[in-house]
Amino acid sequence: MPYKSILTVMTSEAQHEQLESAIAMTRREEGHLDAFCLGIDHTQSGYYYAGASAYVFQESIDQAMAAAAALEHKVRDRLHAEDIRWAVDSAVAQMGGLSTLVGMRARYADLVVMGQPYGKDAPPDAEAITEAALFEGSAPVLIVPGHLREPFGKKILIAWNQSSEAMVAVRRAMPLLQAAEQVEITVIDPSPNGPERSDPGGALCQMLTRQGVKAEIAVLARTLPQISEIINRRATEIGADMVVMGAYGHSRFRQAILGGATRNMLEKATVPVFMAR
Repeated sequence: MPYKSILTVMTSEAQHEQLESAIAMTRREEGHLDAFCLGIDHTQSGYYYAGASAYVFQESIDQAMAAAAALEHKVRDRLHAEDIRWAVDSAVAQMGGLSTLVGMRARYADLVVMGQPYGKDAPPDAEAITEAALFEGSAPVLIVPGHLREPFGKKILIAWNQSSEAMVAVRRAMPLLQAAEQVEITVIDPSPNGPERSDPGGALCQMLTRQGVKAEIAVLARTLPQISEIINRRATEIGADMVVMGAYGHSRFRQAILGGATRNMLEKATVPVFMAR
């Protein structure tokens, strides 16, 4: 299924590169772009002295509404110059309702385009929005460091670990995989007792080949402490311009505390990362 409904969620004018990436992806897919501008109310009403919370709450809501309206105006001005189909909407949410609101929007999108949710330039709510799209929205997310550059999707690396999350990501990325000139199924330090045993990646390669994907397999030793480091290094070695991988094979809490391939890739990736679960 092609990506005809593309969503990007913005909370700041500083996310202009994210918007440019969403525009580029929409044009590539000849789809429709929905830009959702959010104003976030960060107040926690239980933390104020008696009688003050209502005033603070209203002021914070007013500020969030003004920020969302200003951002929507900026995004509309930018999209008016484009020849793609698009729509812009805005809303205000408190942190407690952010996941539900974003999840409902992402549920009806074929693809969500976001910037990197970690790093010094990332908006404070980017992590929560990305996770809401993946978990509550069950949507595939394309994380783009900087802005989407051409060529894109010519050579794709699949980070394959035999997990159900990785399989979902491969299925959701099928239109991109079929359009690619070369796809490498990268398997890192596979277990000899795993479900694929002596042929890691073999069944996946067969499935993709039958779908017209030009796929091959590379089995790598674990030579670096973090899996994400090996994936990034391999992507650079083969000149891959996109990585496809499953998201959050471990719990979000564990990844937040101890780290993991998902969190590390979201932070350190140098090429776009297509994630799903």
